[in-house]
Amino acid sequence: SRLGAKEPEPASTAATDTTTDAPVAVAVATPPKPVSRKAAGIGISTGWLGTILLLAAIVTRGIAAGRAPWANMYEFTLVGAFVAMAVFLGVSLRRDVRFLGAFVTGLAVLFLVVAQNSFFLAATGVSPALQSYWLVIHVGVAIIATGIFTVAFVMSSIQLLRDSRENGNGFLGHPAWRWLDTTPRPAQLEALSFRLNAVAFVLWTFTIIGGAIWAEHAWGRYWGWDPKEVWSFVVWVVYAAYLHARTTRGWSGRRAAYFVLVGYACVLFNFTGVNLIFNGKHSYSGITTQE
Repeated sequence: SRLGAKEPEPASTAATDTTTDAPVAVAVATPPKPVSRKAAGIGISTGWLGTILLLAAIVTRGIAAGRAPWANMYEFTLVGAFVAMAVFLGVSLRRDVRFLGAFVTGLAVLFLVVAQNSFFLAATGVSPALQSYWLVIHVGVAIIATGIFTVAFVMSSIQLLRDSRENGNGFLGHPAWRWLDTTPRPAQLEALSFRLNAVAFVLWTFTIIGGAIWAEHAWGRYWGWDPKEVWSFVVWVVYAAYLHARTTRGWSGRRAAYFVLVGYACVLFNFTGVNLIFNGKHSYSGITTQE
């Protein structure tokens, strides 16, 4: 009986037979095509070259005007575009944020085109009220803050796109948007955007304080509810609310990203709409003086 008993098959053999008899099809997601390192390197190198050339243009503008080259909308736009590119390239030295390159560079080029076609002014001196070292400090810090806000805005915009794609958005599910799969996860994008906005917020706070001190020296009052002063404070309130909501109220994800978009919209209006629509002591665009 011992010889006639059938020995049990090993478990591994049974599993193999089962697999062989009933094959199971497994769907494997095709990973997004990796970005060519050579192409990315060329893009970053081109960005550095363009930023250096823009810096040279700003320096020569300052030499021609004989002052700090950010006293009107044309110059503010030039320097703001430079700062945005410099911030992006500086961050790219520590983190792989090459996915931001096309968008930050695109915005910078757009700003430069608008400046050249709509805001251009010949290099001249400035009014007596602007002939102060506060032109270097106050306006210079404001430009740096604006450049950082710009990069953070791009970061939050990509965060929203990536989040929508992951949640099954029909339009963003198209293969044309597969490049979003190569970007960091939304939480990582949000964290980096938050850090950039926090730094810019501190600089913007100093901008308002420095502007008040300069206003007292130039016009004999710290605050006069001038349109530029009001909208600068609006920008400060929006970003303060964003930072407060995220750190103490737990606002995160899409709500925080939308807050950043609203804040940057206020920054753009403060720079363009306030200067072109309202009349005040900060109406320094100079565009209306052209023929």
